[in-house]
Amino acid sequence: MPKVGMPDIRKPQLVKATMAVIDRVGLHGASISLISKEAGVSTGIINHYFGGKHGLLEETMRVVLRQLSQTIMAELKALPKDAHQARINAIVKGNFEGFQSESEVVKTWLAFWSYSMHDEQLNRLQRVNEKRLISHLKIELKSLLTPEQANLVAHGIASLIDGIWLRGALNPDGINPDKANAIINDYLDKQLTFYAKQ
Repeated sequence: MPKVGMPDIRKPQLVKATMAVIDRVGLHGASISLISKEAGVSTGIINHYFGGKHGLLEETMRVVLRQLSQTIMAELKALPKDAHQARINAIVKGNFEGFQSESEVVKTWLAFWSYSMHDEQLNRLQRVNEKRLISHLKIELKSLLTPEQANLVAHGIASLIDGIWLRGALNPDGINPDKANAIINDYLDKQLTFYAKQ
């Protein structure tokens, strides 16, 4: 967590530099020295305000998660409250568009997932993000399905989002947002049709 007093101009600069370095050399190669050089600051500034690489990585992920949340909330705000399937599509779309689909962000996500398995604080951020996604989906799905069905489909959609992200991060061509949306919407349509027949 950055210390109080960190100049607002420096935080975005350091976060951007962190993602750029992770994009080039991966998380393990992303040293404080390389990040500070990329940002044009001294290593002392990173250590002072973030306590080192770990603190800077945590702040970088907080920025990425905030951006994801803001994108999804903006998408939902633009839709009527009763347009449940469109709102689900908007939640899915928010995971694959704009900032979230940039190469540097995708590689940072992949590094974060890997690192969070062995780090309590980053793992907590991942769990918060997962719970938020499931909650958003269940709110909309509960108007279309029973609570048990909504829970199952929400987890299915979340798994597809994560799987497409992982495959996209490992693919030299990256994530194809149109294809990602088509795959998940196809799954959703099939689930809604299946449960409607029961």
